[in-house]
Amino acid sequence: MAPHLLYVEDDESLSFVTRDNLELQGYRITWCADGRQALQALQKGRFDLCILDVMLPEVDGFALARHIRQADPHVPILFLTAKSLKEDRLNGLRLGADDYITKPFSIEELILKVEVFLKRNKITAPRSGREQIALGRFLFDHRNLSLRLGEEERQLTQKEADLLRLLAENADQVLKRSTILERVWGEDDYFLGRSLDVFISRLRKYLREDPGLRIETIHGVGFRLLTS
Repeated sequence: MAPHLLYVEDDESLSFVTRDNLELQGYRITWCADGRQALQALQKGRFDLCILDVMLPEVDGFALARHIRQADPHVPILFLTAKSLKEDRLNGLRLGADDYITKPFSIEELILKVEVFLKRNKITAPRSGREQIALGRFLFDHRNLSLRLGEEERQLTQKEADLLRLLAENADQVLKRSTILERVWGEDDYFLGRSLDVFISRLRKYLREDPGLRIETIHGVGFRLLTS
């Protein structure tokens, strides 16, 4: 069955063109013109990926993302943001969005990002067997996007899990910012660098319950996960 995408955008002209192009790629699209319609759509069915504009009537994109993340920690979320509003992009990432696209955007860029996230989600979907890494006092399961400490389990987003796996696989070694961006985001870009800082901050918060784990900033170079 074709992947089902939730697309929330109040600009009718833009949404018509975008929907048309996504449907030509074989995707099923549920379009909502405001956040309240989107909440109703989310109650009726499951989606494989969500594309959210930030500035929406009724319920804005940030509130919508919070609702989606509470209901499903795995589904990829892409934010559409105005180019000048850098803080919007950072807020979206803090709320659990996986990536953002700045307006005006090319349809080709959007389609590429959709393809990448759907492919990653399919690869890391739960299946028989578990890919687990002992990380200090934590048990990290990249495949199922989970971080467990004792009986408590935290669900991670795909980006959080990808970043944590890269750090864990290179524990106690310095990873350059450019290397991390290319391996996790697919390109080295200034604004993606700001996104990386947000995700590092999130992982530090998750890992702080184990004082033996620490993500160290190597100023001007990158980061290192210290395990002792």
